[in-house]
Amino acid sequence: MQVKTKAIVLSVLKYQDKSLIVKCLTEEEGVLSFFVRNAFSKGKSAQKIAYFQPLTMLEIDFTFKNKGGLEYFKEVKLGHVYQTIYYDYAKNCIAIFVGEVLHNLIKDRVKDVSFFTFLETALLWFDTHEETYNFHLILLLEVSKFYGFYPAVKDIDSFYFDLEEGVFTNHFTPVCVDEEETILLKRLINLGFTKEQKVFTGLDRKKLLKLLISYYEQHVSDFRKPKSLEVLQEVFSL
Repeated sequence: MQVKTKAIVLSVLKYQDKSLIVKCLTEEEGVLSFFVRNAFSKGKSAQKIAYFQPLTMLEIDFTFKNKGGLEYFKEVKLGHVYQTIYYDYAKNCIAIFVGEVLHNLIKDRVKDVSFFTFLETALLWFDTHEETYNFHLILLLEVSKFYGFYPAVKDIDSFYFDLEEGVFTNHFTPVCVDEEETILLKRLINLGFTKEQKVFTGLDRKKLLKLLISYYEQHVSDFRKPKSLEVLQEVFSL
């Protein structure tokens, strides 16, 4: 079956000396992995290595074999040329972290156009705005909606947040975060992409990131703490 679709690169793995295995979230077929032969070679037949960076937006054409193995691009081109993400050090660190989280999170080949559209829109916002230090925090929170564990806001005026149950409560237990971190989470829930972004200090963001990673570990089986987490924490500790 011939498929033409938008795609977002989730991860890239070098294979031998010249080839790549590229995992993509596609709009039409969900998550698929592609074998890119001779990605590092020169000449007309070589795929452009610049296309295959975490979160790159592509337009792809391929013959879908649907046999559970690797697919092969027939044609690939950039769907959107980022203006800032790969040229701004802080944004690039965020992009690497987000790509790693999504790679670990999205495992099944399930078509979800609404999730693809959300991610595409979020990345375009990230690329075109200057105040983006909260992007990864907002994204982690919003993605939890699609996976069924977004914090219940029914009792949001309570003092503590229960990581295991995903609810706000006045009864502190070992799986709750303290009152200060709960206040930060409430502020993040009310933030979104459209409001003034200068609401957290570097220490606030560090605490929120730790909270959200712990929350994902509670609700996503086999969730692996991103290797890029330490670098990201250093970047936003100031």
